[in-house]
Amino acid sequence: MKKYIDTGKKDTRSGFGEGLLRAGRADERVVALTADLKGSLKMDAFAAEFPERFIQCGIAEANMVGAAAGLAIAGKVPFIGSFAEFVTGRVYDQLRQEVAYGNTNVKIASSHAGITLGEDGATHQTMEDIALMRALPGMAVVNPCDYNQTVQATLAAAKYEGPVYLRFGRPSVPNFTDPEEPFQIGKAYVMNEGKDATVFCCGHLVWEALKAAEALEAEGVGVEVVNVATIKPLDEETVLSSARKTGKVLVAEEHNRAGGLGETIASVLAEKQPTKVVFMNGGDRFGQTGTPAELMALYGLDAAHIVETVKSML
Repeated sequence: MKKYIDTGKKDTRSGFGEGLLRAGRADERVVALTADLKGSLKMDAFAAEFPERFIQCGIAEANMVGAAAGLAIAGKVPFIGSFAEFVTGRVYDQLRQEVAYGNTNVKIASSHAGITLGEDGATHQTMEDIALMRALPGMAVVNPCDYNQTVQATLAAAKYEGPVYLRFGRPSVPNFTDPEEPFQIGKAYVMNEGKDATVFCCGHLVWEALKAAEALEAEGVGVEVVNVATIKPLDEETVLSSARKTGKVLVAEEHNRAGGLGETIASVLAEKQPTKVVFMNGGDRFGQTGTPAELMALYGLDAAHIVETVKSML
């Protein structure tokens, strides 16, 4: 098994901040807008270096989306940043009509997604955002796994023609991918090869899946771990190839079951490679208050639960 080393825990939202700064230096068309959350979205460095390309919109997310769409039509590459709950559910009508319907080149940066937001509780812990954004025609949906991959995903989004939804977390998590590996929107990454079962995962669940695979390897079980960092457009070739090889599929994600990565994978397999799929997600419920680690364990979204689930599949 390939060994991944945690080089130091970092939050993925900081990866976005670094990626945004680099994108701004590489392309003067890149502009950034936020709804009173510059610090939380780690946009401070961009704002300091490019004050004329940074717009503080205040707590007015709908106006922010409209302004970004206008900037895109004018030839800019706008990134809008807010909490995942605010920049999806609160402004869904604007995203549908002004971004997706017009296919405007807006990049939607969402931080504090999932239950790992932690102590802020259910009102802020969106577990439905992937489903909302997947449903919008033409919207790319990206959920990178660590700081390094988030930097590269942000750079890729800046070059991508069309709307992109970027999903990040609040807590500091292991940073383990190659910082120089370019990110390709629409590509799934095989992190570990195995023959007995496949774990498709994204975001914070990638590290948990790799830890689980390491534990299972010690027991003679080979687990293929596939980081589906782009949920839409899905890398169907990699999904089908891995499912065909192992014949046993588990999908682990920090999102509710409806409309998430699991249903995305299952729909492709049902049509092209009938395979039983086991789901590991938030089910059909809201979040609750607790530390990120407590909540991941409570919802069964950690390495220990992946190990148990794979064993039950075998």
